[in-house]
Amino acid sequence: MDPVRNPYAPGAGQRPPELAGRDRELQQFEVVLERVARGRPERSMVLTGLRGVGKTVLLNTFKSMAMQRLWGTGKIEARPDQSIRRAVAAAMHMAIRELAPRHRAPERIEDFLGVLKAFAMRDPSAAKGTSHWSPGIDVPASRGRADSGDLEIDLTELFVDAASVATDLGVGIALFIDEMQDVQAADVSALCAACHELSQSGGPLIVVGAGLPHLPSVLSASKSYSERLFRYTRIDRLDRAAADHALIAPAEREGVEFTQEALDALYTAADGYPYFVQAYGKVTWDLALGSPITADDVRLAAPEAEAELAVGFFGSRYERATPAERDYMHAMASIGDEPVATAEVAEVLTRKPSSLSPARDSLIKKGLIYSAERGLIAFTVPHFGKFLRAQPV
Repeated sequence: MDPVRNPYAPGAGQRPPELAGRDRELQQFEVVLERVARGRPERSMVLTGLRGVGKTVLLNTFKSMAMQRLWGTGKIEARPDQSIRRAVAAAMHMAIRELAPRHRAPERIEDFLGVLKAFAMRDPSAAKGTSHWSPGIDVPASRGRADSGDLEIDLTELFVDAASVATDLGVGIALFIDEMQDVQAADVSALCAACHELSQSGGPLIVVGAGLPHLPSVLSASKSYSERLFRYTRIDRLDRAAADHALIAPAEREGVEFTQEALDALYTAADGYPYFVQAYGKVTWDLALGSPITADDVRLAAPEAEAELAVGFFGSRYERATPAERDYMHAMASIGDEPVATAEVAEVLTRKPSSLSPARDSLIKKGLIYSAERGLIAFTVPHFGKFLRAQPV
């Protein structure tokens, strides 16, 4: 098979050639866009799921959908060691720049940019000498609006003013936040408060976040009303029909077919996870002799695909862990693939649960495990337990 014509695309956040099995989520967001555009109340949206299920792909698709409706859009990726102030400022700057050419009152845009500049520059957490960061806005910073230094107050005022500009044009603004579970606790509280104010005022600005399965608990720990503030959508693996479609449709466009046995073998290997579907599909295509692609081709390709995943998908994460953290994960894997009790992990390691808390908390912070519910933990990466069981302890 010609590798140049290979249609499959395993990559971080890279849109697959066929976005299969996500029609429900796309329709949900279409409804959100339409309701906000008509001035009807609508909640912001949060996508949750394991690594490799396509959250970032959906987030980027949602962003494209909003842009097609001429909304202002901006996107950030949260980092656990940084405030979101500057990142949000840059994203909102991008959103307003998308709207500015169509606005009939340039002074309204300039007024907002002055508020945005004040918001960006008022960062009490910035290192000494860097607090006067300039976001590249050629208007004077406003005074008395979004510049208190309290992110909850400032973000609320910034969002309300941005929504007002969007209202002038009869459109909306969407802020997309990837890795939302990494937003610092104080910043999560500020985001929730700002979204709460918008939901009450009906301003056409929404926040669309994506994060790991424990993101809802992160939000609810910040504000009690967050459970009613967001529309939560869990993104899971593809069912059999969608997984097959993700493989068949791109191949058909290249004049290539799969046997039913090949599809059976690929579904068994990928287990319906979108990233794995693309990874196994790509290697199988490259090693297949011709069309139709057969189960023998899949069996030949599987070891190479697994080796690539072991290095790029699993190994890169495993390398980030300290020896103590690796011991903790190996103990988890030895118990099984379902969420495991922290007490069981301590028992396997013959340690007191309290002595293992630093390793557990560090793994959660690194995004390698998450707290499935109180007392239970699980891997954020599908099939990570299987990978660990194949590694030397």
